[in-house]
Amino acid sequence: MQSVSRDALDIQSVLDDLRRVVKALGVFSRSAQRRIGVTGAQLFVLKSLRDRAPLSMSQLAARTCTHQSTVSVVVKRLVRDGLVVSTYAAADGRRVELCLTSAGRARLRKAPQTAQEGLIKGLERLPRAVRTRLAGDLHQLIESMQLGDSTPAMFFEDRPRRVKRQAVSTP
Repeated sequence: MQSVSRDALDIQSVLDDLRRVVKALGVFSRSAQRRIGVTGAQLFVLKSLRDRAPLSMSQLAARTCTHQSTVSVVVKRLVRDGLVVSTYAAADGRRVELCLTSAGRARLRKAPQTAQEGLIKGLERLPRAVRTRLAGDLHQLIESMQLGDSTPAMFFEDRPRRVKRQAVSTP
């Protein structure tokens, strides 16, 4: 009987744990889409605005632990769908403020806790030293995979799929 190396067991363990996290995030996002018509990332943004609106884009990025350019993609979709309104601040006309609309608040009344909230709470419960080590180790993994140059999207906030056009035959 062939024994499995310690390296192979470590790699399997890491992959299994990453699969658990990704699966939980994916299951939640699909459930949110079916139940209330928004992705998990969109729901996470809506909940962040509910708790502290109005917020600037940079404040929202900080609340969602994402890059400003990443959260702005999600916000654009929410504004387009009438769930969030974007206005210029009265005190500073250069600053954009984001707030929920009544339609956005109505969606939140039916919404469960997001998977991202659970992930953040889990990370916050870890001792600081463990969190710091995990952050460094994940950064090393990203670097070794040569993925460090890309701005990460919010979990399961896929770009809209283009509808394939069917060829029209002419008589």
